Amino acid sequence: MKKTYLLLASAAMLCFSACDTARQTQEAETQQPNEGTVSEGPEPVGAVMSKNGLRVFAFDNSQRYPESQLRLNTPAANSVVEPGPVQFSYTLSNYQLTRMTPHSNADHMANSQQGQHIHNIVDNEPYTAHYETEFTKDIAEGEHVILSFLSRSYHESLKHKGAYDLRKITVGRPAQQLDIDLDAPHMFYSRPKGEYVGKDTEQVMLDFYLVNTNLSTTGNKVRATINGTEFMLDRWMPYIMEGLPMGENTVKLELIGNNGNVLPGPYNSVTRTFTLKAQ
Repeated sequence: MKKTYLLLASAAMLCFSACDTARQTQEAETQQPNEGTVSEGPEPVGAVMSKNGLRVFAFDNSQRYPESQLRLNTPAANSVVEPGPVQFSYTLSNYQLTRMTPHSNADHMANSQQGQHIHNIVDNEPYTAHYETEFTKDIAEGEHVILSFLSRSYHESLKHKGAYDLRKITVGRPAQQLDIDLDAPHMFYSRPKGEYVGKDTEQVMLDFYLVNTNLSTTGNKVRATINGTEFMLDRWMPYIMEGLPMGENTVKLELIGNNGNVLPGPYNSVTRTFTLKAQ
């Protein structure tokens, strides 16, 4: 009887060890990059566009989070709040803020040492990055459009449905109303932003956010004018810019129709500057 008990206990321990190893292996596998990715960083998708010493290409080999969901609870859509520090509160699922995105792309681009985060954009102004689901943000009196979306640690946006929230709010009692159709096509600027130093200047990511539209060779496109050189983007993906000079650089983005005209909307043409420093 004692011998039987020992055999059963030994078998149970072996099963526990095997099951625990399998669980840890499965967890480790979920932390790995997608199948087919490599350690060299962003891989070109489609043609590499080269003009005037600049190289621009799309990439799509980042860690995917297809089940991640983000929703802004407060302020509520079309709500009226007092001017000053506005309270933001989100519901987040299947995504971990402050975690470093497990992909080699993080070694090749500017990467937040605080990990994954939320980009909060008010009226297409430069975003603020947030590493918690609750925070306050000063917003001036008026009607405002708020776009929020999930971001990898190296600032690449998650672009699937459910990874963003778009709404209009009113701060205070403004005399003038904001004329905007949130069901129309809109483009919001995200990256590049601020200052890049050292190795981060070699590959600078260009990323924007589209709502109610997509890009194609026969449909809408984004015209990116980088330091005066024009590139036509027909994929909604992040892009890498190489060959940028040190100092101040300028990017102009325009959401255009197939006829080459900028689509109606307050945010569909935007110009930003950013700075590169060797050290």
